[in-house]
Parts: sequence; structure tokens; C-alpha cells
Amino acid sequence: MTIFIQSLDYNLWDLIVDGPNLPTITLENGEVVSKPRNLYDDNDRKRVQINAKAKHIIICAINSNDFNRISSCISAKEMWDRLEVTYEGTNQVKEAKVSMLVHEYEMFTMNDNEDIKSMFSRFTNIINALQALDKIYSNSEMDDDEEKEKKKKKIVALKSSQTEDSDDDDEE
Repeated sequence: MTIFIQSLDYNLWDLIVDGPNLPTITLENGEVVSKPRNLYDDNDRKRVQINAKAKHIIICAINSNDFNRISSCISAKEMWDRLEVTYEGTNQVKEAKVSMLVHEYEMFTMNDNEDIKSMFSRFTNIINALQALDKIYSNSEMDDDEEKEKKKKKIVALKSSQTEDSDDDDEE
């Protein structure tokens, strides 16, 4: 849906991400409240119109269950945020998904009896899922990971024994 909205009007996407700048007025006591419609000027109407347009596009793209979730939202940003939590989860859920996918990425190997096409498809699915969660591996990150692996010290453990070999004594 992101690309669809951006292709219609990038200002709509900015409004959804950053939130609307709906017209407000400051009362004598310092309280900020929504500006009454009868006091709107042309600029105020333009800001309200672009928010309404963004809301309309979102509503036209969702099913009735999602509509019920977001119908009470005042701004397009509020709608988008609610849909985002519904489908992608909270930040905690996203971090858990990223962690799991990064582990899959780092441990990725070709399975037994798997052809190249299937392996590539599986790898692409992991990369696409990471990109959808805004975790993108750059070439430098991959090179850094390889360097870390190379620098890891190799430790060799030898088993010690308390008994002496009698074979050595017999040969003398």
C-alpha cells in the first residue's frame, strides 16, 4: 500500500507518516483546540482536504474488519499506525521477528536434496522479510561478519591421561 499511496501523491504519504497539521487555535487561557470550520481560511481547508484524501485512500484499500478497527480514527496517520500494529505488531514483536530472521540469515545453508532454485527462493524470502521490517544487510555488514568469523581464535583441547602407555616400555 505504501507504493500505491506514494505514486498517487507523495504529499499524502508524508502526511500519513508525519501526521496531519490540522488547524488549531489557542484560547485566551492558553489551551490549544481544533479550529472551528467556519474560521478556516484557504490554507486550513487545503490541510484538512489532504488528510481527508489520505483517509479515503486507506479506507478504500481495506476490508470491513479493518474498517471497523480504524473508523474512529481522526487522522490518516492514526489509521496507518493502527493498521501497522495490527499487521506488523508492536516494536517488541518486530524486534523478535528481526532477530529470528537474522538468525535464519546467518545460519543459512543449502538443505539436503534441495535444488539451487528452491534454495535461492528460500534465501530471497528471508531477505524480503528482513527488508519489510526495515532490516537491510549491506555488503559491508556481510564483510564485517566474515572478518569476525576469520578472526575468531581456534582453540584446540587435548585430552590428558594419568596412565602411561606400556607399549613404549616394551619396545626398549
